[in-house]
Amino acid sequence: MRFHRAETAFFIFSALILSAALGIFYAWGQVQGAAEALYTPGWVQSVEAVERLLFMIALLLSGTLVYGVFFIFPQIRTQVKEGGELRQMTASLSERSRTLEQAALTDGLTGMQNRRYFDDALREYLGEFGRIDRPVGLMILDLDHFKQVNDTYGHDAGDEVLRSVAKCLKSMTRYYDVVARLGGEEFAIVAPNMDIELLQRFAERMRKAIAGMAIEAGGAHLNVTSSFGLALWDREETAEEFYRRADKQLYEAKRQGRNRVCA
Repeated sequence: MRFHRAETAFFIFSALILSAALGIFYAWGQVQGAAEALYTPGWVQSVEAVERLLFMIALLLSGTLVYGVFFIFPQIRTQVKEGGELRQMTASLSERSRTLEQAALTDGLTGMQNRRYFDDALREYLGEFGRIDRPVGLMILDLDHFKQVNDTYGHDAGDEVLRSVAKCLKSMTRYYDVVARLGGEEFAIVAPNMDIELLQRFAERMRKAIAGMAIEAGGAHLNVTSSFGLALWDREETAEEFYRRADKQLYEAKRQGRNRVCA
């Protein structure tokens, strides 16, 4: 059984008291023997007084030891046990807090980051990449006629489509890109270190990949298309203004007939 440091210190303290008590008892026995052998008046009385004093000290130390064993040690043991339980509870609460925080930033259906995470990340990326004078691109995409999928095949099929699209987007983006589901059938990607030409080619590859997927859901093979709106940060606009500009391009892609990229 492992002991807490406070318990170990108590055992050492008790051992020292016990050793002192044994030493005093031994000295008392030696003095008692010497007193019996001596008959000098006065000397015997002095030795007897020392003898009584040593005996009283030994009793006091013994009483201290008994008090420590039966009163102090149980309290230390209780405090150590309660401290251990408190640490376990604190660790459990901390882990739960991290889990809840992660859940608050993650979309439950697709496992992607959610709108809250996206908003914070976009502002942070603009600040950091603006500081080192590097471009930041933003894509907002929406699945075309997604309501028809839900109405025709049911919401379970619609959920499977969303999960498949999310998996496709995550597999095609880089580890430092921010990929999030904003809500419904709308997604967003923050793609730094790309000029507008690279951003368009990147979005076009993803558009074709989504259009080429054959998704099995509800006993049917489904195909979906997507529309992309792109914008490159001008280093002056806020995150909200940047988002609105990309969103405006998304609506332009839908107005032009969907299944296309507009920048």
